[in-house]
Amino acid sequence: MKGHTIFPVFYDVEPTEVRKQKGSFGEAFAKHDKENLEKVERWRDALAEVANISGWVVPKGQESEYIEPIVEKIFKTLSSIKLNEGLVGIDSRVWEVYSCLKIGLTDVRMIGIYGTGGIGKTAIAQVVYDSFSNQFEASSFLHNVRETAEREGLAYLQEQLLSDIFVERNIRISDVDNGARLIRHRLFNKKVLLILDDVDCLDQLYKLACKRDWFRPGSRIVITTRDEHLLKTLEVDEIHRPKELSSEEAVRLLSLTCFGSEHPPEGYVEMSNHVVNYAHGLPLAIKFLGSFLDGRSIPAWKSCLDRLENNFPTEILQVFQISFDSLQEVEKETFLHIACFFNGKDQDRVVEILDYLELYPKIAISILIDKSLLSVSSDNHLWMHPLVQQMGREIILRESPKFPWKRSRLWLPEDIDLVLTDNMGTEAIESIVLDLPTQKEVHWHPEAFSKMHCLVLLKIHNVQLQHELTHFPNGLRFVEWSGYSLKSLPPNFEPKMLVELTMCHSNIELLWKGVKQLDSLRFIKLSHSRNLVRTPDFSEARALERIDFEGCPNLIEVHPSVGVLKHLIFLNLKDCTSLVSLPNKLEMETLEIFSLSGCSKVKKIPEFTKNMERLQELHVNGTAIVDLPSSIEHLTGLSLLNISHCKNLVHLPCAILRLELLRDFIVLGCSRLATFDDHEILPSRKRSIWLWVEEFFRGSGRRVKSKLS
Repeated sequence: MKGHTIFPVFYDVEPTEVRKQKGSFGEAFAKHDKENLEKVERWRDALAEVANISGWVVPKGQESEYIEPIVEKIFKTLSSIKLNEGLVGIDSRVWEVYSCLKIGLTDVRMIGIYGTGGIGKTAIAQVVYDSFSNQFEASSFLHNVRETAEREGLAYLQEQLLSDIFVERNIRISDVDNGARLIRHRLFNKKVLLILDDVDCLDQLYKLACKRDWFRPGSRIVITTRDEHLLKTLEVDEIHRPKELSSEEAVRLLSLTCFGSEHPPEGYVEMSNHVVNYAHGLPLAIKFLGSFLDGRSIPAWKSCLDRLENNFPTEILQVFQISFDSLQEVEKETFLHIACFFNGKDQDRVVEILDYLELYPKIAISILIDKSLLSVSSDNHLWMHPLVQQMGREIILRESPKFPWKRSRLWLPEDIDLVLTDNMGTEAIESIVLDLPTQKEVHWHPEAFSKMHCLVLLKIHNVQLQHELTHFPNGLRFVEWSGYSLKSLPPNFEPKMLVELTMCHSNIELLWKGVKQLDSLRFIKLSHSRNLVRTPDFSEARALERIDFEGCPNLIEVHPSVGVLKHLIFLNLKDCTSLVSLPNKLEMETLEIFSLSGCSKVKKIPEFTKNMERLQELHVNGTAIVDLPSSIEHLTGLSLLNISHCKNLVHLPCAILRLELLRDFIVLGCSRLATFDDHEILPSRKRSIWLWVEEFFRGSGRRVKSKLS
């Protein structure tokens, strides 16, 4: 047995019976003693030795339970001996695919392997093919289906498939539909293993392996692709997504590629870890970088790593760009926005912003996920592989390598500062995002934005302007400028395209004077802007849905136009401690949440009209109100009413207790509250609540949050 590996399987017999040749096993041997005694003795010695080797004892009738562990053991042993030499981490990944194949069952199974370019899909499929094709009557591995179909046509692939299966030359197919019929007709009675590598459209699948009934039972079809949607449409039995290499596996692969050994030599360990971190577990990138660095000195390695920060290798870029090039234009725009600005951000917020830009982000993001260009974490944050993100940014950088003002997107602080300080803006610039970790003084030119006529997205954080700004592009759709240091927006800014304006912690006193055309504005947020004195006139903001001015301590007046915004859903004036002037009446039929919490100078809240039945929450806690208007009876959809710590509140309208949907009525700390304004008879199902409120008002001193049901 020298040079061999033995895996004994004891079927319906115990190893001790084999070792000692006892029982029925020994009786069978006794029958052969008379034939060739010397030969039988060699058998006895060999079997005695085999019986001492660890193996499997398979009871009769339980064969199916042992097939998979036996095959797994043999496969892993073969893999470690020769089959997968140089393919680090491949064994476990191949075994996962093999487990999906369920070879031995008599159904026809289709398995998908999908993932980003360079993750190892083809390598896994190749090892599966090499390992298990001998268990089928015939087999075919169609490499690079996408590229071959583009170059040679689908008929060429059909010819190759049939030639592989039937070992025939000179098969000619002139029409792909006839070719599909021929494949179905000729493969119907053959048990085959078929690998379709790098498929990128359904037509390829429909013409090569459309349905299970094309194949004999027991056949297996494996499809590798970057597009999960194709696999779902074909309704494959299982989908396997290979994982990136672990850090240990990645270092091993790099070492084998660079040094021909399992571990990097002394002096190269730290640099190897840097290379592995850059590749982020992607086998293609590790092998490419390993080949490039092979034989180079440590200073050369350091120089290479420094260069990688700003220069994406073309060879890796080309692999990823295949997926990018397959996208529609709107999907490309979405991909580039996420790669440049929003990787790692909350998906809902990104969808909201990209929706403002009319990019239809929900469907676009789902397509990017299907094509392995994007994923979503368990906490709903978008995640893009670092190399995929760098590819996206490289596409933008290559729009104009030397002149940032000629690029569509700017995110590098040094590029943005150069363009805005030297007034180099152009129509090419569509989006700017600058998020500095600490506040920085900048000397941007007053007319820095004057020539950016196509700018639609502007997001700035931690910038202290040293000069006024005279212009904002009128085409802006989204502006988020945290800590905006000027007193107002540029006077000639006409924001009729603006959908969201967010300027928290700003120095704004008044956004603009007079009336502006705000046809598209849906959301405005100036929370914690300490110098804001009054809100602007919103008469022309007919689409406005959300207003958030929380924590503006010097806000005195809310313009009367706010009271008639027909699409407003959310109005937050919490902790505006100087607020005294509100609209006399609210006529907002879509309003759901209205907060005046902590507005300690508000003595009277507006009247409510009959069409405000959608209001669900009303927060007037901490105000100086004496009473609530009787028109509160119109708030028939109210579920929460907070009047706590209204120390001047004396009485309440009895209409409150007729609000059928009111569930939370918070009355803590209302020290002067004595009674309701009338004592009419209440509906019988409300009486327990009325009695509780009376008990509270009569001075029992109970301080509770009451839930009305």
